[in-house]
Amino acid sequence: YALLIAWVLHGGVLALSLVGPTPRFGFAPALSMTAWLVLTVYAIERQVFPQMEARWALAGLGAAAVLLSIAFPGTVLHPSASPLLPLHWALGIASYGLFAAAVVHAWLMMRAERHIRQATDPHAGLPLLTLERLTFRFVAMGFALLSATLLAGLLFGDAAAGPSWRWDHKTVFSVGAWAAFALLLLGRARFGWRGRKAVRVLYFGSLLLLLAYAGSRFVLEVVMGRQGW
Repeated sequence: YALLIAWVLHGGVLALSLVGPTPRFGFAPALSMTAWLVLTVYAIERQVFPQMEARWALAGLGAAAVLLSIAFPGTVLHPSASPLLPLHWALGIASYGLFAAAVVHAWLMMRAERHIRQATDPHAGLPLLTLERLTFRFVAMGFALLSATLLAGLLFGDAAAGPSWRWDHKTVFSVGAWAAFALLLLGRARFGWRGRKAVRVLYFGSLLLLLAYAGSRFVLEVVMGRQGW
């Protein structure tokens, strides 16, 4: 119940920051929303798989994300920003959340595999094959949303004047992450990639995706001290 209350309050704060009189966004709110989405996925999965145990780790992740957002609340949306920019945000953050959920499941999968090899707690948690299927389902859904995010960035950008596709750091990292996830899904479908090889590619693509927005905004907002969009 404490986790449920925290989840509701967390979601309320995120909603106010995005639809309030002065919408703000940045690397910390993006990570905070990603953590909230991962907790949402976990809450739904717990109804189907009661044996899934990760609430302590995820609660700590959510708490850290909230504290980070307090320290770095982001910047106010520029008046000249495209009115369709919130759609771009929604697609991008949703893909962040799904890939983060995939990473959590991949970590659980590796932990389950290690327990099997060490013959410890063989009946704890979800079966290994179930975790593997869930991991790739989240990757496939995240890939679809990431593709839509890139398409939205191609059709319209941050400026109201129209498309603003630029080959900056955010775009390069985003396209690199898209290519990594495409390679992962292709390798899974054509060559049956699984286990550590698949997880390494997933981690690499997720790192690129993290650097694409959160990493770039961190450098701009914190390292360089630049505000605005």
